[in-house]
Amino acid sequence: MSDFNDFNNPQVAALPRHLKQFIVDQHYDHYTPVDHAVWRYVMRQNYSYLKDVAYYPYIPGLQKAGLTIEKIPDLHDMNNALAKIGWGAVTVDGFIPPAAFMEYQAYRVLVIAADIRQLKHIEYTPAPDIIHESAGHAPIIADKDYHEYLSYFGSIGAKAMFSAQDFELYEAIRALSILKEMPDADPEEIKKADEVVAWHQDNMGEPSEMALLSRLHWWTVEYGLIGTLQEPKIYGAGLLSSIGESASCMMDDVKKLPYSIDAVNYSYDITKTQPQLFVTPTFQNLIDVLEQFADTMAFRRGGAYGLQKAIDSKNTCTAVYSSGLQVSGTFTEFKTDKEGEPTFIKTTGETALAVNNKQLKGHSKSYHKHGFSSPVGRLKGVNKPLEDVTARELQDMGITIGSNTFLTFENNITVEGKVKSTHIENNKLQLITFTDCTVKDNMGNILFDPSWGVYDMAVGEKITSVFCGAADKDAFLEIAYKSATGTHHPQYDTKTKELHQLYQQVRNRRHTGGDLGFLGNVWMMLQKFHHDDWLCALEILELLDHEDAEPALAAEIRRFLENKAANEPEYKKLITDGLYLIKHPVEERLVV
Repeated sequence: MSDFNDFNNPQVAALPRHLKQFIVDQHYDHYTPVDHAVWRYVMRQNYSYLKDVAYYPYIPGLQKAGLTIEKIPDLHDMNNALAKIGWGAVTVDGFIPPAAFMEYQAYRVLVIAADIRQLKHIEYTPAPDIIHESAGHAPIIADKDYHEYLSYFGSIGAKAMFSAQDFELYEAIRALSILKEMPDADPEEIKKADEVVAWHQDNMGEPSEMALLSRLHWWTVEYGLIGTLQEPKIYGAGLLSSIGESASCMMDDVKKLPYSIDAVNYSYDITKTQPQLFVTPTFQNLIDVLEQFADTMAFRRGGAYGLQKAIDSKNTCTAVYSSGLQVSGTFTEFKTDKEGEPTFIKTTGETALAVNNKQLKGHSKSYHKHGFSSPVGRLKGVNKPLEDVTARELQDMGITIGSNTFLTFENNITVEGKVKSTHIENNKLQLITFTDCTVKDNMGNILFDPSWGVYDMAVGEKITSVFCGAADKDAFLEIAYKSATGTHHPQYDTKTKELHQLYQQVRNRRHTGGDLGFLGNVWMMLQKFHHDDWLCALEILELLDHEDAEPALAAEIRRFLENKAANEPEYKKLITDGLYLIKHPVEERLVV
């Protein structure tokens, strides 16, 4: 976005540049009166049902997140409220890549899709929308144990290895969700897009760390239950924001399983209701399971395991030496000793060096644009790792600026050249730069030739960690990965704009009071030009019923709605639930 608005929220202000690039303006004035009516309907239904099955007190949770039942939330209000519990919120354009989504969580910022579902998808939409993101995720943020889990999950997810197949599936799901939200989408196009998603889901190969973590995220943050198997409560945002599935998920034909690391073996389909759900006894259990999984990940295991994961991912990854030096690039090769410990690493193409996630001066990807390679391990005959030697010991070993030096590693890689400079940080030697340098492997093969220029040799006994992405993302990435598929923004014809005006008149009357007589005219216009509409009719009936006014008009609208529910099955539950709420209204004090 051009002028970044941080809403005076410290969490949003602290976002790094590569994440800010996904943020879009909310454009609050683009929401139509129909959009606000959709929000209000879903939120009233949610409160009516969820007050008994949601894990946390739903209304206090909404209020702590700056939400009301009556209108779509404004990002300013949300950020003012969330700041009090150490969180923030931003709006984005539909699905963003999983790694970026996770990283926002690590920064304690909720990512909210700016769009809202169409009226015809009021029960559920496969596309992320403001109902799912804010009404689903935000109200539980006030629970300290839960938000600790959410941000911790983000910090681990941001390091997860992802594959080319993950990105292809992400693009396919994004394209399908956008298509399904288009008002006049061609059913054939939807069918084709469905098939593309199915094909990618069936051809993922061995799931990446990101794919497995996404499953844990899905079965907890999105579709989690908490409590006992016999009496679970809902806390997952996907369930809390779906007025259809929040009810159906409690039925016996949806299996309830205890939540454990075994959940990584259950894949999911974003376009279908869930055949099983997982129940955690506590939020602490979620953290315990996440820890168990994190121990298997490359960022904790490092070594040859991590380097192979980096090569398999074919994406920018970072290998961390035990000295603290971070090498970020596309890894293409590594060598190991007979114990399987790395002895040499190599990247191809743009590579950058960093320490503590800050790029080293003079070691950007434009400097190392053709790649980077270096030995790993100890020097022969030296009783401590090279990164730990003192300045005096370096001098005794002949490693001084301007001197010609010959180094032999325990794996018999040799480095011979003139020392140009060293880099020491945090009392660790991390880099020795040579001119006129030759590097050979144990067979005498040339690994670096003097004609190739200056040689930067990384220093470190081991590769302690390997993770996805660059160490200093802001320095490495000029632009974050962004999808080429834009979300659909409707253009309204004259007839639809007239319908919006009718909804607005009903909305104005609910907010300001006054004469109800004009509602008969709104009803007449609905009957004449918008006979398919049911939600505006329901809102008129609600006003008439609650104020015991215009009984003949109320009876006529009720008959219309009951007939529609009886003759058009797709509207039966929506209208029946709406009529139920007229009889059992949400308390007025909850909707301010």
